[in-house]
Amino acid sequence: MKLKSFIVTFGSFVFSTALLYLIGHLFTIPWLMFHHKYIDNSNGFFISTGSFTPLLIGLAVSFFAEKIYLYKHHQKLG
Repeated sequence: MKLKSFIVTFGSFVFSTALLYLIGHLFTIPWLMFHHKYIDNSNGFFISTGSFTPLLIGLAVSFFAEKIYLYKHHQKLG
């Protein structure tokens, strides 16, 4: 039961996050896109990343997916 719950939770996180990043890149939505820059101009060292909004939305989706899965599993048992 714990393995299935983990698979549902992790799978929904990966799927929703990847889907949001894909949508962001297909339709050029900056807050759904991931940009990565690394510049080292003789030890100038500059790092920049992209939007973490899809990750946060993915965490919320996986939380609710786990709650729904557990609720349906408990209904099936009792």
